[in-house]
Formats: sequence, structure tokens, C-alpha cells
Amino acid sequence: MNETIEYLTRRGILLPSQHVSTTVFGNSPELSEALIDLIKRGIKRAGSSLLWSFEFENEPIPSVSDCEIVLNHHDQPVVVTRITNVRTLPFQDVPEQYAALEGEGDLSLSYWRSVHWKFFSQECKRIGREPHTTMPVVCNEFEVLHVL
Repeated sequence: MNETIEYLTRRGILLPSQHVSTTVFGNSPELSEALIDLIKRGIKRAGSSLLWSFEFENEPIPSVSDCEIVLNHHDQPVVVTRITNVRTLPFQDVPEQYAALEGEGDLSLSYWRSVHWKFFSQECKRIGREPHTTMPVVCNEFEVLHVL
């Protein structure tokens, strides 16, 4: 993480003093690149994770004002974001407006549920949980601070 911050500093990007972490989008190189492209184009302004994953990894849940350095599938920083809103909801209660902020597919809730059910089911298998419609989803919205 320190190397990444030093890399950004050498390029004139000074991060705010809030909590800074690294994050990745997607679970394959192809998906990662597609999601990063959506972020860079201003279409994707939100991301979702399972609360259980944070607990399993013993990682803090993102908070408003936290900065995230988005890494590509080569672990290179490509975008810096700041969290603007965070809420944890049961999977079945994620609203249509939020699905649209995720910027994927046709922006519909049905698309969001379909692709995220698959993604979260794989994640549940990894962490030894069973997916269900009430599984807690951390929904965070962000703004882009820097595109590298």
C-alpha cells in the first residue's frame, strides 16, 4: 500500500488525510477492465460487496470520506475515488436507483440482481457461507478524484 501511495505522490497526486485503502472491481481480468472503463467514463459511481466478506477478511467496512485506490488486474493503480455514501442492505432490498448507479448492463435492478447473485454466490462459496436473499450487501457510492 505504501508503494502505491508513493507512486501517486510522485505523480503529483496527494491523497486526503482520511482513511485510504486499495480495492479491485470484478473477479476476472476482463470484468475488472470493463468495470474500470465504466468508472473512468463516469457511468459507474457505486460498488457492492458482501458484509460477510469484510468480516471474513477482518477488513473495515468503507466509510463516507474514505479514499480508495482502484487497482487493475495487474495490481496497478488506475483510479482514485472517495466514498460519498455507504449503507448495508439485505440483497433483496437493494433499490433500483442504486442498481443504476452501479452502471452495469442495462442499469436495471433485474440485471443487477442477476449478475450480483452470481458474483455473491461465488464469494459465499469462497468464505463458507450460503447465499440467500437477505444476505447483507454493503452498497457504497463514490466520486472519482483522479484517473491515472
